Amino acid sequence: MNYVQRMAVDPTVSTGDIARLGRVGPAAVSNWRRRHDDFPSPVSGTASNPRFALSEVEAWLRRNGKRYRLTAADRAWQRLLSDGAGFMVPERLAAAGAHLLDRHVPELADLVPGEAPPPLADPELAALLDDVAARRGPAAAYEDLCGRYRRPGDPADALAAAMARIALPHGGSALDPACAMGALLLVTGAEAARGQEADPDLARIAATRLLLAGSRAAPVAADDALRHDAFAGAEFDAVVSAPPALDRTWPHEALAGDARFAHGLPPRTEPELAWVQHGLAHVRPGGRVVLRLPPAVASRRPGRRIRANLLRAGALRAVITVEDESRPADLWVLRRPEPGDPVPSHVLFGRGSPDATAELWEAFESGHPVGDAGRALPVVELLDEDVDLAPEHRLQRRTPAEAGRRVAELLAGHRDGLPALRLVDEVRERPSASIAELARRGVLTVRHSPRDAPEPGDGVAVLTVADLATGTTPTGRVAATAARIRVRPGDVVGAPMGRARVADRPAVLGPALAVYRMDPDQLDPEFLAGILRSTPAPGSGSSRYGHRVRVPLLPIGEQRALGEAFRALLDAADAARAAAERADTLLRLGGEGLVEGWLRPDR
Repeated sequence: MNYVQRMAVDPTVSTGDIARLGRVGPAAVSNWRRRHDDFPSPVSGTASNPRFALSEVEAWLRRNGKRYRLTAADRAWQRLLSDGAGFMVPERLAAAGAHLLDRHVPELADLVPGEAPPPLADPELAALLDDVAARRGPAAAYEDLCGRYRRPGDPADALAAAMARIALPHGGSALDPACAMGALLLVTGAEAARGQEADPDLARIAATRLLLAGSRAAPVAADDALRHDAFAGAEFDAVVSAPPALDRTWPHEALAGDARFAHGLPPRTEPELAWVQHGLAHVRPGGRVVLRLPPAVASRRPGRRIRANLLRAGALRAVITVEDESRPADLWVLRRPEPGDPVPSHVLFGRGSPDATAELWEAFESGHPVGDAGRALPVVELLDEDVDLAPEHRLQRRTPAEAGRRVAELLAGHRDGLPALRLVDEVRERPSASIAELARRGVLTVRHSPRDAPEPGDGVAVLTVADLATGTTPTGRVAATAARIRVRPGDVVGAPMGRARVADRPAVLGPALAVYRMDPDQLDPEFLAGILRSTPAPGSGSSRYGHRVRVPLLPIGEQRALGEAFRALLDAADAARAAAERADTLLRLGGEGLVEGWLRPDR
């Protein structure tokens, strides 16, 4: 049975579909199923995601006097879903698009890539599509269907609009080399938009959308753009794309020497930087590339050489974290330099909603202040060992005024034992250096615990990650003969996720920890521990997390004052945690005593 034949089975609906059908919330559908014995039984799906026959649901709604509204577009979508097999939706959408093209603009049908699918074998679906197209036009009918299918990773409408606004402020031609269903291309304008997509079904959907929207040329090529560039040598006013993330199957070795990679062949673990350079190769001089990329691309160590080359060439102009997305994402804005252009001196970092992101870029591009949501940093400051371009590491996490109000509230309610702190009217720029740079200068030494766990024993005390949560009292023991890294009083011990303390007794370094040893006349230990606790570095669980933490370069007297404040905050947190533990123990034991009778109220 082929896919057009499978469309002819009775369509099914999920509980969410039933809620939309009855114009109620999901909880109401759950109540119907629980309280009404005659509610239809699932015909497919799973226990956590059941599907019901649409005809049975409609009959039940009518029988029980429930108001519902099912348009021709709703019915078309449900018939297209048929048995609810989500993996078949792209194939079925492509077939529905082919039907609309054949009926309404048959002269464009040959411009869709790949083999034409056979005619629809579901006459009811064909009739419903024709009905919606007659009422609203074939383009609107197809957009209604495509808009109901949201794949994981597809950019939201607001983000697509913001990307087009940044890339083409005055209109023009655009390319999306990984266009999926063509959402970004539609926003930029169908007539001058071109795309490429490796998935043949998605390529057919994107091409059909663009053709129905007004394109009169073959708009989409069905192939992998990195392996087989369908637009080799072509230049556009802009490239906009949300390329696939973490694609470890990209042809790294086969592309060695490819002219597109002018800034360096990306390592196998950095496929996103291949898409960055593919985009730059396809814009005219002065044209923009706007890509949605995973946040890790801005700071992963294997990609630092190419990030540095992009900065030196003046190609990278902004990295902005987009909020309100279903998954974290950064927008990279790049520009292909024109011959003779001076290299830009600053790069924009920011965060905000899609609309705010576009406004932030426009302010930066026009030379206006970018406000609290952004920061323009000199390129020379970014060209350090790590070339870390993550906005979260370049921006204040919250505005000083907002944070200051919250700190004042907390200090007012818990004054005892806390340091005297005040809000600074104007924050001054302070030079800084990473811990790795300080180690190279000889200011401190860093040693990391071996990956293997020490053999248990009863000889030497071992400091563990768990110990850092409550203090530096070692709870582990190893044999005295074990070869371990020693911790001395005054050393700073750090763990992943920003835990760090100054050791107050000898111990052995446990797994996943690092010890920082310094001359206290050059670098105050409490100051360094406070920096490590307050600014955890990028990356996850490695004990080497501290290498990229940046330490402000301050006189030793100012370091010690800040170190005392850091320590007072830590002591207050320790005291509060101990009080909470005592209160929890009192709640548990006191309750037991009152229940069992060995405690009673003393009146």
